[in-house]
Amino acid sequence: MKVGILGSGDVAKALGAGFLRHGHELLLGTRTPSKLADWAAGNGKSAVGSFEDAAKFAELLVLAVKGAVAADALRAAGKANLVGKLVIDATNPIADAPPVNGVLKFFTNLDESLMERLQREFPDVRFVKAFNSVGSTCMVNPQFRGGKPTMFICGNDESAKKTITGVLEQFGWETTDMGKAEAARAIEPLCMLWCIPGFLRNDWTHGFKLLH
Repeated sequence: MKVGILGSGDVAKALGAGFLRHGHELLLGTRTPSKLADWAAGNGKSAVGSFEDAAKFAELLVLAVKGAVAADALRAAGKANLVGKLVIDATNPIADAPPVNGVLKFFTNLDESLMERLQREFPDVRFVKAFNSVGSTCMVNPQFRGGKPTMFICGNDESAKKTITGVLEQFGWETTDMGKAEAARAIEPLCMLWCIPGFLRNDWTHGFKLLH
């Protein structure tokens, strides 16, 4: 697929490298292309452009920016360029405040997720929440002693979730579909849970597993 990524941080670069490794075409969109010059030079099949460039290029778009600027990034990509697009929402609504006893603060509440806010503003986008509940170093083909980890996803479009399930299989994950966009109210706080061992014990190498 042609994959566009909105973002220039660790998540954007980790997922970008993963898509390249698995044979996809890639364009990273950023406000400051110079941030990605060295990375792009080391990943020869990738290109760098604006958010708008990435949205126009992509069959599959990945939203990989800070949650506080997620809507701004989509606006910069251009609503017309997003109509009907499949967008992996990897963001979390992390507030600009330090963690308390290892627990992050969110700017949303348990009755409204960030993805729901984005879905309301961009109703023609086929959002799928994924990759928000694990750190960037474990996103692509992670190797855990306990076996293949579980990625929890949700979204309103069934065909979009099937496509993302295929991507997750390529990236070494089992997928559990938790339903419609409202399920992001439960999936986004997994970021808090995932980060607690990191903040308390500097343990950033783990994932979740759903057992039946």
